[in-house]
Amino acid sequence: MINPKPPVLAVDDETDMLETYRSVLGRNYELLTAGSGAAAFELLKNRQVPLILLDLKMPRQSGLEVLKRLKEQESDSDVIIVTASQEIATAVEAMKLGALDYLTKPFDVKELLIVVAKALERRELVRENLYLKDSLKTATGHCELIGRGPGMKKLFETIGKIAPADSTVLIHGESGTGKELVARAIHKKSRRAARPFVAVNCAAIPENLLESELFGHERGSFTGALERKLGKFELADGGTLFLDEIGCMPPAMQAKLLRVLEDRTIERLGGEKSITVNVRIISATNIDFQREIESGKFRHDLYYRLNVIPLELIPLRERKEDIPLFAAYFLNKFNRELNKKVTGFSAAAMQGLMNNNWPGNVRELQNMIERLVVLAGSSEITASDLPFGLPPGTPADIPAGNLHERLARYEKELIQKALADGGGSRTKAAQILGIARSSLNSKLKPLGLS
Repeated sequence: MINPKPPVLAVDDETDMLETYRSVLGRNYELLTAGSGAAAFELLKNRQVPLILLDLKMPRQSGLEVLKRLKEQESDSDVIIVTASQEIATAVEAMKLGALDYLTKPFDVKELLIVVAKALERRELVRENLYLKDSLKTATGHCELIGRGPGMKKLFETIGKIAPADSTVLIHGESGTGKELVARAIHKKSRRAARPFVAVNCAAIPENLLESELFGHERGSFTGALERKLGKFELADGGTLFLDEIGCMPPAMQAKLLRVLEDRTIERLGGEKSITVNVRIISATNIDFQREIESGKFRHDLYYRLNVIPLELIPLRERKEDIPLFAAYFLNKFNRELNKKVTGFSAAAMQGLMNNNWPGNVRELQNMIERLVVLAGSSEITASDLPFGLPPGTPADIPAGNLHERLARYEKELIQKALADGGGSRTKAAQILGIARSSLNSKLKPLGLS
């Protein structure tokens, strides 16, 4: 089904101006027109319009009066004021009353298209943020697993199927894809949920300590063993033991793990008694097992015992539809933890996050959001806050700052463009802007353009 064109209402008492709007905006938007404020309100009785282009100077009822009435009626429409250059002060007053932006006549086609596109894009972003906040409540029932794409839906279904069983599970995925979260989700949905979930990172423990860490040791079994220590297998008895980075396990430990999987018993280091353990094994890795087996670095018989139920996790670059969900989740998380009040992401910032490939996957995105929240200088994270550049064609953000700073910056940009289009001639620039040359001269020095 073809998406309908978003409706835009242009309110102006000049027929020529309405025709200009129609010729410029008619291709991309459903353009509605009204020759007066009264006609606009009559139209709005039966139509919901996301954006209104409102002329400031109209007979009988001015644009400012129409705006005030819209706000009194708690209209959901965003309003862009259209004004002559000599009415800038009134435009500023309109923005204080709630107008989203303003355009100064005469404006060029590109400027009109950009302002309208930004306004509708901002509106869509607000709706998306509201949707994401609501989605976070229902997007996952699996710890912090988040996703709404087909790949994640399939993963959630698989977790639901395999969780009740005691079969060993091998999770394969790139670093940062959330392998431990998947393991915890399986445990939480299993019959072992009330028992311990114990995680061990096989790559983070030195080889000479890994046996003691997994199986425990008796007092005096080695130098420094001053008392008995229970290993992770015993601590996880009745529950789940998660062996992360299983591919890094040294060969001697692989043989001992295989024995545990076969007869469900362990021996503490320095001990003489076999101890029966009731543990479900979930392991995870990011290595190519076939290559490791062929090179003799990993036992093929252990691999088959671990790989009873394989799970392949999708990298973030292949499920980019979930990036806004993750971004909203981590934003809320770090706002709470850091006592910050960052409200969201600009459209360009979110597009930047979506365009990045995230080689470190969800973990990298999480660290990035934490960094952005810590360093945020305003209530919204913008594209300029991102450490990586945006690809060509990505829309820029509305500049930050208070109202007067934003208006001055916008006015400066328009004057710079007019000067460039006029070949540096102030007379031509003034004609492009529709103001007197003396007015242009008076603006140059305060804006740093003299």
